[in-house]
Amino acid sequence: MDRTHQSESTTRPGNTVVLSIDCLKGSSKSDEWSGDMLQTGDIVEEIRIGSGPGSAIFKAPFKGGKAWLQKVLHNSYRNKDTSIVVRVRRGSHDLSDLSACIVPNDSAGKKQYMLRSIDDPNYTVGFSDRTESDCLGIQASRGSRMVEALVRAKLQDGYVSYPWERRMQEALPISGSSNFLSILFLPKASAYGRAGSRYNDLEDTLARANAWLSCSQANGVPIVFMNIQTESLLTKISGETASATVNTTSLSDLSNLANASLYGFEDYHGVDIGVVRAVRLWYAPLGVEFPLEIKLRDDDTKLGFSISRTEEGFIYVSSVTDHEDESAPAARSGLSSLYRDAAEASRRLVVSRVGNQKVLPWMVSSTGAIRCYDTVSLSQKLSLHRHAKVSIVLHVILWDSSATAAFSSPPRSSTHLLFSNETLDSMEFSRLREALPPRQVGDRQVMPLADDEDVFRFERENAGNASFKFQEIPFTNESL
Repeated sequence: MDRTHQSESTTRPGNTVVLSIDCLKGSSKSDEWSGDMLQTGDIVEEIRIGSGPGSAIFKAPFKGGKAWLQKVLHNSYRNKDTSIVVRVRRGSHDLSDLSACIVPNDSAGKKQYMLRSIDDPNYTVGFSDRTESDCLGIQASRGSRMVEALVRAKLQDGYVSYPWERRMQEALPISGSSNFLSILFLPKASAYGRAGSRYNDLEDTLARANAWLSCSQANGVPIVFMNIQTESLLTKISGETASATVNTTSLSDLSNLANASLYGFEDYHGVDIGVVRAVRLWYAPLGVEFPLEIKLRDDDTKLGFSISRTEEGFIYVSSVTDHEDESAPAARSGLSSLYRDAAEASRRLVVSRVGNQKVLPWMVSSTGAIRCYDTVSLSQKLSLHRHAKVSIVLHVILWDSSATAAFSSPPRSSTHLLFSNETLDSMEFSRLREALPPRQVGDRQVMPLADDEDVFRFERENAGNASFKFQEIPFTNESL
């Protein structure tokens, strides 16, 4: 049977102290201001602890108020009887119930408890002793309190887990390798400085980046400008270098940094720290990065193509075997057709990746040297592929979307390798290329200037002459 504690009178004067609700934490459903949820200032009329016939029911008035109720909640929590239903009165006749569980309120102190809503664990309430008139006044100020709560409300942030490894496997054409292309330009050491203590200004670095991009495009490399930014690199400086740099000891010195490539400051231990302002140039293929699989046979004696390198550090296919030699791996894979199409378009067929590794230039040192890949080691690796009969996967940069645009959206799969041992002649590839529109260049991209055809000369550099000298494996005419 329910244990009921009845009040002697239900009529209380306005200054009578009653047990009221304190909203401690709002609902995640943002409905704590609706009539179904308890609100600060609601007057407690009835409390039911437990469920079933053995539940204890307490009705107002509650002698001892909040202190008495905390003892009741403590005993119930200790006895693991945490189910509770609270009925409150709002105004004269409106009643509302809350089904909750009893949980410790550590922020309020030892042996202090609060109620957590069963329907929404984010909603918690506590109890306070107030006069009935104060409660009615709080209830009447609901509108202003809503506005105040809106002003106090803050967006919460946090961390969520993300399956990086799986996404990098599924979403990228080359697992673990991005499609972003860039090169970093360090400020050039000034010819007038001593012991490298001075560097050319930021404008000089920007000009060299601009020149590199323009010359690459003029030499037939099918790339477009995307963005440019400065990067700060920390280094330790001392002596003449420290005295020659701009000092940033005060805000007034910041104006001197606008065009400086190197500035310094002291750390807590008095060590001079230098900040080098490098320039990173972001660029993109004029068309797409096109994956090409070269499958090898037991009777293959050469790959059928040669590689070389531009002055700007790009690896490119410099020649292919005769058109009639369709048995060569380069012809079977479609590389020969791509090369001839590139020649007709006055473009170089640039190799951007070998396997999963990028082979594009990635840095320009302070001496002005471009850090790029060696054609000798690359030709040796390709030759080993042929001798081991292991397929070669090359990515080449195309000058328009070609036949690969339809395959650029799906996640990484076998469809990225469009050519195999099947022969793809030049006419068939041209038909596929014309099926899709060329790449649209945005406002922020820079197209190469149209010059005379003499600008795009496919001459082999000196490094290319030595690229195919492999010990005990003779090569003729730089061909693989």
